[in-house]
Amino acid sequence: MDIKEYIASLQVSDRIDPELYSRFNVKRGLRNSDGSGVLVGLTRVGEVHGYIVDEAEHKAVEGKLFYRGIDVEDIVAACTAEGRFGFEETVYLLLFGVLPTTAQLGNFRELMSSVRLLPQGFAEDSIMKLPSRDVMNELAHSVLALYSYDKNPDDLSPENVLRQCIELISRFPAIISYAYRSKAHYFDNKSLILHQQDPKLSTAETILSLVSSDREFTLLEAQILDLLLVLHAEHGGGNNSTFAVHLVSSADTDTYSAITAGLASLKGAKHGGANAKVMGMMADIEAHVADWKDEDEIGRYLEKLASGGAYDGSGLIYGVGHAVYTLSDPRTVLLREKAAELAREKDFLDEFDFYRRVEKLAPDVIRKVKHPKREICINVDFYSGFVYKMLDISPSLYTPLFAVSRVAGWCAHRLEEIISGRRIIRPAYKCVQAHEKYKPLSER
Repeated sequence: MDIKEYIASLQVSDRIDPELYSRFNVKRGLRNSDGSGVLVGLTRVGEVHGYIVDEAEHKAVEGKLFYRGIDVEDIVAACTAEGRFGFEETVYLLLFGVLPTTAQLGNFRELMSSVRLLPQGFAEDSIMKLPSRDVMNELAHSVLALYSYDKNPDDLSPENVLRQCIELISRFPAIISYAYRSKAHYFDNKSLILHQQDPKLSTAETILSLVSSDREFTLLEAQILDLLLVLHAEHGGGNNSTFAVHLVSSADTDTYSAITAGLASLKGAKHGGANAKVMGMMADIEAHVADWKDEDEIGRYLEKLASGGAYDGSGLIYGVGHAVYTLSDPRTVLLREKAAELAREKDFLDEFDFYRRVEKLAPDVIRKVKHPKREICINVDFYSGFVYKMLDISPSLYTPLFAVSRVAGWCAHRLEEIISGRRIIRPAYKCVQAHEKYKPLSER
C-alpha cells in the first residue's frame, strides 16, 4: 500500500456525513446554530461583548472588551494621558483582579524585571543548540524546557502557580527574541546578534531592544507595541488558545504543559497566525490593484477574493469579520488611530490609506458575495501585521508577539481553573461508525 492508497483509505474511513451533525444536534466548533458559542464555563477574567439578544434575536452593537470588568478603552486612555506604558498594569489587573496602586505597580514592575532573565545557560543550551525554523515552536520547546529548571514544577497550589506564571510572562520577550536571532543565524544565514537585557525597560521596550540589530527605537514605536500587548492580553475564556489552557489545566497538569497547549493553539492560521495571513493577502491585493486610490478596482479584486478566485483560493478576506464582534472590534478602533500616527512618522501613509479603503469596502463585498444580512467589522488582525511591518519586525515574530501578550490572559485563566474549576473538562463525542465483525487475517 503506497501513500496514495493510504490517503484514499483515510478519505473513506475518516469522512463523516455532514447530515449526521444536524441529525444528532452536534455543536460543531462548540458553536450554536446561530453562530454564538456554546456556554461551557464561567469566568471573571475577561468579557467580549459584540451583540445583545433581544426577544431571542441577536442585535448588533459596538464592540466592547473588558479586563476584570474594566473597559480596555479606559485602560488605554489613562495610560496614554499619563504618558506611561500599560502592559505591566494590564498583567497585574488580569492576575490579581484589581487595579494596582502606584506603589503596587512599581513593585510589580520590579518583580517582573527581577525574574525576566533566563536561567544560567538556558539560551545557549535550550535555544541555540536546538534552533528551529519556527519561533513559535522554539517558544513552546523552551517553555517545556523551563520545567526542568523549576525546583517545584508540579505543585498546583495557587501560590506556586502564580510564581510560575509571573516568571513565564516576564521571560517570554527574551525567549522569542533569542529564538528569532537563532533562526535568523542558522536558517537565514544572518549574523548572530544577542543583546543583554536592560532591567529598566518596559516589556515593549525590552522586545524592541532585543529584536533590533542596533537596539534603536523611538518612543512612538514602543508606545504602539505596548498598545498591541495591552489589546492582545486577554479575550475571554472561549477563544481557542485560552480554552485549550482551561482544558489542559482541568486535568491537573503542570503550568509549563498548560501554557504550551495555549501556544500550540495560537500558532494556528485560524487563530494567532491570522495577521500573517492578512499581510500575505494585502501584499497580493497591492500587487494586483494598479491604482491604490481606485475604489472600484479595489472592490472588484475583493469580490474575486471573496469568490475564491484570488490569493489562496479560500474565499476569505482575512482580517474581516469576527466570531463575536459585529459593528466594531474595539481593539481595531484603538489600534487604527495609533497606526495612523506611526504611518506618518515612518512614511507609510499611502499604504495606510490603502488599508483604510480595503477596510471600507470589504464588509460590503462579503455581504454582496456571501452573507447579505450579516453585520461584519474589521478585526484587530487586519492592522496588527501592518503595524509590525512599520516597526520593521520580521513576520516570523508576529504570532510570537501575540503570545508574549496573551500568556497574561492564559495565566489568569489557569489560576481561575485551579481555584474554581475543579472538574476535568470532558465533552462528548458520538461514534457513528457501524459495528463490524473482526475478520481473521487469512480471510482479508
